[in-house]
Amino acid sequence: MIDKVLEINGLNVSFDSTLGSKHAVKDLSFDIIRGETLAVIGESGSGKSVTSKAILQILGKTGHIDSGEILLHVDGSKVDITTLESDSIHMRRIRSERISLVSQEPMSALSPVHTVGDQIKETLFMCNKGLTEPEAREQTIKLLSQVLLPDPEVLIDKYPYALSGGQRQRVCIAMAIASRPDILIADEPTTALDVTTQAEILDLFAKLQQEINMSILFITHDLGVVAQISDRVVVMKDGEVVERGDVRQIYENPQHPYTIKLMDATRRLELPSALKIPYNAANSTTIKPIIDARNVCKVFENGGGFFKKGKVLVALDNVSVLVNQGESLGIVGESGSGKSTLGRAILGLDHATSGSIQYHDPSRNLDVDLVNLSRKKSDHLFIDLRLIFQDPMSSLNPRMTVADIIIEPLRQLKPEMSEKERQKELHEVMDWVGVHRDWAARYPHAFSGGQRQRIVIARALITRPKLVIADEATAALDVSLRSRALDLLIEYQNRYGTSFIMITHDIATVKYFCDRMVVLEKGRIVEQGTVDQIINNPQEAYTKRLIDAVPKAELPPLEPQPEPERLSA
Repeated sequence: MIDKVLEINGLNVSFDSTLGSKHAVKDLSFDIIRGETLAVIGESGSGKSVTSKAILQILGKTGHIDSGEILLHVDGSKVDITTLESDSIHMRRIRSERISLVSQEPMSALSPVHTVGDQIKETLFMCNKGLTEPEAREQTIKLLSQVLLPDPEVLIDKYPYALSGGQRQRVCIAMAIASRPDILIADEPTTALDVTTQAEILDLFAKLQQEINMSILFITHDLGVVAQISDRVVVMKDGEVVERGDVRQIYENPQHPYTIKLMDATRRLELPSALKIPYNAANSTTIKPIIDARNVCKVFENGGGFFKKGKVLVALDNVSVLVNQGESLGIVGESGSGKSTLGRAILGLDHATSGSIQYHDPSRNLDVDLVNLSRKKSDHLFIDLRLIFQDPMSSLNPRMTVADIIIEPLRQLKPEMSEKERQKELHEVMDWVGVHRDWAARYPHAFSGGQRQRIVIARALITRPKLVIADEATAALDVSLRSRALDLLIEYQNRYGTSFIMITHDIATVKYFCDRMVVLEKGRIVEQGTVDQIINNPQEAYTKRLIDAVPKAELPPLEPQPEPERLSA
């Protein structure tokens, strides 16, 4: 007999808006078997995350379940979650003890005014009433070690802002597994993680699953991860299930055209883009680079006090990189390797401790050292140098509409433009990156993570910059939207000659988009060269480990079964 832990039957979910009610999930039905991993895949806006929020009754004020049932199997009985109020004691107990969530956006999931340790201990105290403070601290340090965070004894007392995006995501995973739940809902849990950490976290999920017989509802757009961990797959499109089945059946014999399209988009990303005009490296010897960073160092001092010296962290150690005009440079490395710190130093958002970062603009005959350049003096550079943030939700003002968010840089940086000219630029960039015009009057909370990331990309491109630093810009996008977004950036680059720095842990994105790449480890460059050179013939063991850890969107071949013995006559 199949041991089901959760059943969803005929679920319909809608959201209220100024434009009327919008159906996000339509007649959805599937079940989760105890101890299995069920993967839910589909494009951004397909209803994946809405389904997880409905299970946890966290749809917000505008969302509501219209019909259907969500049956949680508890101690031999069934509880229909749809009949429980979101803030009721029963629902709180289910969320604290039975079903945990690892959300897609760690910065918005963590409290900025509480330490990492206090947030994890809160979960432990809710699940273990007799737990003492020393015991909770010890268990918290153990959980932080389990999710492979460095120096857990020190990190336990830090606040979320002091961690990288990948480290924050691992904290969220530690919080989710602290209660040892029956069901772990993992909503894009490895999006912000580098490939080696992702592989280790997936192994951790598998070990926990075996240890406590936990079921995992894995929501993702990464078909390589799906192939690696899932038992069954549900494919969603526009709030409906279009295909379901065993993982091998879905990968080796997909039936629905939409599933086939997702598979094809994944395979496209494994090759360089056909749209990209090959970069002429010979020109780089005659044309001055747009960015020339030399011996850049960045040192952070953590903790300390009046009588105690703080701990020194070297985030960048004599890093030197060149970015040529019209070139795409990929920067890869594990979480905490200094990728984002280098990007922020180039933009002047976090000044380098030492070294030089020369910005050259031939159209203005401009040469500027960006190190220690004050905001007031560098205002004109905010038009030329733009950033696509890693965490879309925390980088968008929740009180501003989509139109106001995207057009704000023009209002702030180009006051000479008329409002009519700004609106024209707004509509052009929205069409360019796939932000529908009917989204203009809506607010960020009404969108999925992938849709929010497209809004962030539109805001960065609206000034027509000379250099764009994309910090995990496509991490929140599903495979079809990712290839589409990268193609849009390539077309933009071909048209305007924009240079890109792509900060990412996704080797496929680098292969598809970039001309050259730099590999960082613990703040130092271990290898750099053309993408072909490094990916096809890596020289350093660290680079080889990064490349080998990339999950492939293919299943291992079935082991041959021994033939049954034949009985003699």
